[in-house]
Formats: sequence, structure tokens, C-alpha cells
Amino acid sequence: MYNILCFGDSNTFGTNPAGGRWPWEQRWTGLLQNELGSSYRIIEDGCGGRTTGLDDPIEGDRNGLRHLGVSLHSHRPLDLVILMLGTNDMKHRFSLLPIDIAKSAARLGELVQQYAYGPAYPVPKLLLVSPILLGEGVSHSIYTGFTEDGVEVSRQLAPLYEEQARLHGWQYLDAARYAGPSAQDHLHMEAADHAALARAMAEAVREALK
Repeated sequence: MYNILCFGDSNTFGTNPAGGRWPWEQRWTGLLQNELGSSYRIIEDGCGGRTTGLDDPIEGDRNGLRHLGVSLHSHRPLDLVILMLGTNDMKHRFSLLPIDIAKSAARLGELVQQYAYGPAYPVPKLLLVSPILLGEGVSHSIYTGFTEDGVEVSRQLAPLYEEQARLHGWQYLDAARYAGPSAQDHLHMEAADHAALARAMAEAVREALK
């Protein structure tokens, strides 16, 4: 069985734009499990507000770089880690350039490769995913912290993430090619987007684990 860790933010957690959380069978992680079948085990680790490696002074402990090592240790052995973070780095209070976000995401991938798993455990492969776009109007979302400037930043991330993946020899996926933000909150995915992303993820996972 292949063990796959999905490490992300609220769009991995499965936040429903209408409130609450999409059920397992409707969010992309659960749908990915169905797409791949019983030879794969999907491990979901999504946390709303999680950043690539930033301490959030308002939302508290959301630093992905700090959390990732614990997750890697807890879920060993792992064959693949899917990293999909960067959305929360676009909050106005962080004022990061797109290249800084991409490089911070790559630091997480480097940790996956360099982590001390122990002699009985493999070093997992990596699938780096650039996040979906922010929707126009996100400054009015019920989820605060974003301005309209973030929309343009989100449009610049995909080629920068892809370049980081190429430089490190990782598998890459642009989530924005398959899914987008809901018109309800301009940030989270509707059920159809979860389904489309899961199909794309399944293909990328099979390619990564060849």
C-alpha cells in the first residue's frame, strides 16, 4: 500500500464556502482516495490559515514549516507527500512577493527530503501543488486578511512553483488549472472543484509513484 500525506490549508481541510466542512466523500482528499483505490492510503492534514512558514500574529499557530516535521514523523512510512500551501501567505499583513511564497513552499519540500525518518523508513517523493487563485472580491470575504492585491499575486504563483519543482526534481501540479474559488467567499472550493482537483491529483500521484 502506498501511504500519501496531503499537507495543506483550509482547501485541504475541506472548508465549505457556505459554512462548515465538506464531508470526506466530497472533499478532494476523500475523492482522491476513491480515484486511487485500496492500494493507496490518503492521510489528510489540512489546517485553516496554515502558512508555508510564517507566524501569524492574529490567527495563532499556523506555521506550516513548524508543523510539517511532526506530521512526517507521525505518519511514517510515507511514499509521497503532497504539499499545497501558499494561499494564506497572500494575506496583506505578510506583504510577500510571489517569488518569496514559492521559495517558502519549496523549503517545505526540502524538509520532506532532508527529514530524519530513520533507517527503516523511505524518503517520500514529493508533489508540489500551486494553490487555486484568489477570487476577485476576496477583500469582502468573511475570511479576513486578504486585499485585492492578493488576486494578482495568486495569478503569478504557478510558474514560480513549477520552477521550484523543476529545480528540485519534484512532481508538480497547478491546482488553478482544475479548480477555482467559490463566488460565495472567493477563497474556498465548491464540490465540483473538489471533484475536478481530485481527478487531476490522481493522475499526478500515479505519475509520481511510477
